[in-house]
Amino acid sequence: MSLLQSSKRLVPWKLPASRRCLIIATLQVAFLLAYLALHLFFLSRSSLQRPPPLSSWEVVSARVSSICPGVHLSTENSPRFVQRNLSLPHNQLSNRLRRRNAMPPRNFDLFPNLPVDHQVIVLYVHNRPAYLKLAVEGLSKVVGISEALLIISHDGFFPEMNAVVEKIRFCQVKQIFAPFSPHIFSHAFPGVSPGDCIKKDDESCKGDPDQYGNYRAPHIISLKHHWWWMMNTVWDGLPETRNYHDHILFIEEDHFLFPNALLNMRTLSALKACACPACYMANLAPADVNFKGERMEILVADKIGNMGYAFNRTIWRKIHMYAEQFCNFDDYNWDITMWVVVYPEWGSATYSLRGPRQSAQHFGKCGLHQGKREGEPPCFDEGGQLPPVEEEDKVYNINTSWVVRHSSVKGYDRGFKGWGGWSDTRDRNLCLDFASMYHMGETI
Repeated sequence: MSLLQSSKRLVPWKLPASRRCLIIATLQVAFLLAYLALHLFFLSRSSLQRPPPLSSWEVVSARVSSICPGVHLSTENSPRFVQRNLSLPHNQLSNRLRRRNAMPPRNFDLFPNLPVDHQVIVLYVHNRPAYLKLAVEGLSKVVGISEALLIISHDGFFPEMNAVVEKIRFCQVKQIFAPFSPHIFSHAFPGVSPGDCIKKDDESCKGDPDQYGNYRAPHIISLKHHWWWMMNTVWDGLPETRNYHDHILFIEEDHFLFPNALLNMRTLSALKACACPACYMANLAPADVNFKGERMEILVADKIGNMGYAFNRTIWRKIHMYAEQFCNFDDYNWDITMWVVVYPEWGSATYSLRGPRQSAQHFGKCGLHQGKREGEPPCFDEGGQLPPVEEEDKVYNINTSWVVRHSSVKGYDRGFKGWGGWSDTRDRNLCLDFASMYHMGETI
């Protein structure tokens, strides 16, 4: 048979119907496979060139990455403090808490990989579980909280407070307990020990009166002890943070964070170095807890407040250098001590950078210093309701192009003598020991 004759048999329209259908089906399948392969090829190329939409947290991270590009954080460790023969108190509960402090963060199974530039938040608490529940509820709604490390520092051990923390599931949680708190020493210093002076004109007793003639009150002086122990522990003692150089955000159990808190803090902490060289910290709210902000298109250089404040390791080193002044000033308040004897040493004016609106709110009205005033709403101690949050405070609302307006810094000055309560030699020595313990090989 000739080649021409055999080729005529291959003409499709002369083939049987069943064979023609098979050929057509085969061609259709081949076409579909080729189309799918090409589609996947171009899709992969476009995905490499055009990343997926960013979350709110990623948008702000990208935006602040270009702020102050010439500013670099120092990576040096905190300077060693004057060597001391430490005499830290111990008892059975104190030793158990020290071992517990060494445990890794909880919820690691839920959030195993934190970003390299993750935010660290330190929430320091005493014994107000109703307040803590509200603070935790606010934290659970903060944008970016799942990528943060939350450290909760307890002033002693209180089961009801611990139970609130153990229910947290929205981020990694590291608990630390002040093992030298007066609240865990029932019959020994730093609690009340036998033979302690109680009131003026006591004879043959232990203790040094303050400038007003009053003796130490353990439940009051624990405020300053806890803050100072916590700062030294977070910056120099914890493996999770002792090599952390970025800003750490500090809040208390009666501080309620708005959803935009971390978004705004991320910008403020990056912006302050070039927009406000005299700003050593960043704040989420004005120093005056009753003021909600200017609500104008400006940034504000304000007095360093104690609500929602953040600073980096460089500033911690500056604070640590004045440990003797901090520990020897006769005032049981850590913040007043900082305002009077530490901040003035840094320059003629020390500011904190904040936005024109709050990103945090103080809701406690039943603290150590505050009581219910006539005509005010009741305290939140019985659970209360969540503080109201306006819609604008739920989203990122800081503009990096806004000008910085410097407010007048008023309040305690270098000449203030302090409110007392902090003249007992034992308290001052314990405070100095806290400044040295992580440079002497002590554990947390």
